[in-house]
Amino acid sequence: MVIRLRQAHRNESAGAAEAATSVQTLAVLLQAGAVPLTAWRHLAGTGDPHAVAVVGRVDEGVPLLSAIEAERGAWTDLAAAWEIATTVGAPLAEVLRIIAESLRDAASAADDVRIALAEPAGTARLLLWMPLAGLLLGFALGFDTLGVIVGNPLGAGCVVVGLLLVLAARQWTKGLLRQAKPGPGTPGMRAELVAVALAGGASIDRALALVDDSSASGGSDERIRAVLDLSRAAGVPAVELLRASAAQDRHAARVGGRLRAAKLSTRLLIPLGVCTLPAFLLLGVAPMLLSVLSSTPLPL
Repeated sequence: MVIRLRQAHRNESAGAAEAATSVQTLAVLLQAGAVPLTAWRHLAGTGDPHAVAVVGRVDEGVPLLSAIEAERGAWTDLAAAWEIATTVGAPLAEVLRIIAESLRDAASAADDVRIALAEPAGTARLLLWMPLAGLLLGFALGFDTLGVIVGNPLGAGCVVVGLLLVLAARQWTKGLLRQAKPGPGTPGMRAELVAVALAGGASIDRALALVDDSSASGGSDERIRAVLDLSRAAGVPAVELLRASAAQDRHAARVGGRLRAAKLSTRLLIPLGVCTLPAFLLLGVAPMLLSVLSSTPLPL
């Protein structure tokens, strides 16, 4: 369970990093004069699996934007940026460079969180095996643990309750790890897309509508509107404020992830004390004690 969660974190951050590299390559190809579909074919020719999949869908008649969005994950944000840039007439190569930088920064933040979570997650994995290790220890030391479990109702009850506590500890720990996991989407991406639309000449209302119609995730609409209000009040270009806000969102995601990982180490002690340690006593100590008592002759 813990391994699956760690693998999911790793796959998400690796996917964003791979997407950033591919998007950067596309930006270079477009800036060199390649048309969009040709740029994708060149990228597919390098063996990029996502580009190969996108080109394959396009060859089957799927529109390019839909083919990109079908890759999901960070590619959904790329599809949204691509659509907005082409709609407002923003320079596509420059937009892709900005998106690549955002994805790379988000992947770096996710890696920081994954590294911070590695130690408490590994500790949780070790402790979850402790009750079962106690049960095996009884067999290894030569106690008649199996006879106690099968022939003694009290021993069978201890094993059943111990296993239930192990399952409860697993679910409890899984929930704590899920709460510490970074949220979906690329932090600050919606602010970046509003900035792209505004840089392309769209009005604020149209820029917000384009982003709302897109499938991009990551960022607070309330925060975007607060930045736009600040831009109006201070007479500062909204594009730069929005990009600064997006960078701040990514920084906040990195710091928040580290703080959640630090708190996780303490919170994991709760299922340890409530479930794991009692399960160890019930599965490891109680059967051995009952075995000793059943093998000791009663005094006359």
